[in-house]
Amino acid sequence: MSQAQLMDGAGLARRIVEETAKRAAALTGRTGMAPCLATVLVGEDPASVTYVRMKQNRSRKAGIESRHVALPAGTTTAELVDTLKALSDDPTVHGILLQHPVGPHIDERAAFEAIAPEKDVDGVTLSSYSAMSFGLPGFVSCTPGGIMRLLDEYDVDPAGKRAVVVGRSAILGKPVGMLLLGRDATVTYCHSRTIGLSSVVREADIVVAAVGRPRLIRGEDIKPGAVVIDAGYNPGNVGDVDFDTARERARLITPVPGGVGPMTIAVLLEQTVTGAERQLGLR
Repeated sequence: MSQAQLMDGAGLARRIVEETAKRAAALTGRTGMAPCLATVLVGEDPASVTYVRMKQNRSRKAGIESRHVALPAGTTTAELVDTLKALSDDPTVHGILLQHPVGPHIDERAAFEAIAPEKDVDGVTLSSYSAMSFGLPGFVSCTPGGIMRLLDEYDVDPAGKRAVVVGRSAILGKPVGMLLLGRDATVTYCHSRTIGLSSVVREADIVVAAVGRPRLIRGEDIKPGAVVIDAGYNPGNVGDVDFDTARERARLITPVPGGVGPMTIAVLLEQTVTGAERQLGLR
């Protein structure tokens, strides 16, 4: 069997952002107000600082105003909630991104729920998760949303397929499983404590690896001809899938980096403009 075709998330993301920039320019031209994404960061974790700066830069290039709120590491849950509620009440802010993790002393769920659903462009609130689960209008979690766009780009129809999601986080594993289920896939959730993980993965037509364990999924675990989505990102640019061996068996596979990562930011920007259009009465 020949090597798997790479799923070019970077290229697709560029096209999404280009279209998003056109929509942002049109909105600004019609209303005199640019779409605005507010980012909130607690503390100074180097990785989080880098991610937020990258999102700010990408926003500006797409014609989206970027407003950043930096809070000290000792910020309490109540203080963070107040900050997010104030942004939710600000009519000049159209999307809110709380960079996570926020620190063990903060109730992250309480913080997320302080974000107004119409501004939850990162898809982290219970309202957004419910909408995803029931196929209702709303914002999807950005990484799962990006994964579904990649599947569509490469003509992968989940209907009737066996999909195995390795990971159960609230912002990636759980929602991507619900999105796949909504597209008529038969979904199995696995995680780091799953007994016989390899044997379950071997049955999958679509594998989504999102557990945060470098090279946990090996090539021998991949069903020949399967589609492999590696949403893991570990030190050294290593995903959750052993790429070299998995590529020998899969039909399609995402690289790390350049696969899922760029799609996450593209969906975030796209949803910010959608949020602005809705809030300004243009959609």
